[in-house]
Amino acid sequence: MAETAVLPQRTHEDPSAPPRKGGLLAGLLRTARPRQWVKNILVVAAPAAAGELFSRHALTQLALVFVLFTACAAAVYLVNDARDAEADRAHPTKRHRPVAAGQVPVPVAYAVGGCLGLLAPAAAAWLCSPAVAALLTTYLGMQLAYCVSLKHVLVVDLAVVTTGFLMRAMIGGLALDIPLSRWFLITTGFGALFMVSAKRYSEAVQMAGKAGATRALLTEYTTGYLRFVWQLAAGVAVLGYCLWAMEEGGVPHTSVLPWRQLSMVAFVLAILRYAVFADRGTAGEPEDVVLRDRALALIGLVWVAMYGLAVANW
Repeated sequence: MAETAVLPQRTHEDPSAPPRKGGLLAGLLRTARPRQWVKNILVVAAPAAAGELFSRHALTQLALVFVLFTACAAAVYLVNDARDAEADRAHPTKRHRPVAAGQVPVPVAYAVGGCLGLLAPAAAAWLCSPAVAALLTTYLGMQLAYCVSLKHVLVVDLAVVTTGFLMRAMIGGLALDIPLSRWFLITTGFGALFMVSAKRYSEAVQMAGKAGATRALLTEYTTGYLRFVWQLAAGVAVLGYCLWAMEEGGVPHTSVLPWRQLSMVAFVLAILRYAVFADRGTAGEPEDVVLRDRALALIGLVWVAMYGLAVANW
């Protein structure tokens, strides 16, 4: 049977595209990376896993933490672009970013980023809980440290990016006082590491021999090492999920079918399908991989349905 075509992944910027016109507000919005906001949907992960997603209180709190996490991420992007403005102007693609192009002055980017970085945790402490505020503060500190120095440290850079995904998945549970199980943390953490390292591996493969065309740290990683990382992470994520699925936890089995166990099939197939892109060096942004491959999207929907039935014990 013919395999679904693997389409080339989209990049953040089109190198051939001219700088977009617009005012200061438009430039600030572009710098906040609206395309990246989809990652913050992970805030629903813990409540969904616990079956506590559809109450009015839960939806209100999750909408709030989504906005607050988006504000924190925007703060990091603004500070990062302001700090890298000079270097970005010499880059064939990044020179079109609003700060590098002069659409957003560097002091304004710093000021807006700083305000968002201060207001988001303060609003979380007032409207959510101290735990949510602490997590957002930790996220900001870690990501700013990444922008300044940690992105140049081997392995640590992978850990920081992975932890950012894990924090997104944790914050919904903290906001609703939902205990986070060890299997949830293991599967989410190593699943995130799988996608992050697969993306880095793809960048390394695509930019091999193109000096200065990609992040400098990739020249210090070998493709063999990055391949080892994403393969290891995929294996641990599958193991963690299977252990969760096989553990009944003392709850009597009353559903029509053993959905927890059956969902392992869809989960493993999703990992294997994603690994096709990683192996070929075409695993770009995770949201692009999922949305551009129909087979992977279908497998994902089947897994969501099975997982939902398992949580609902239907």
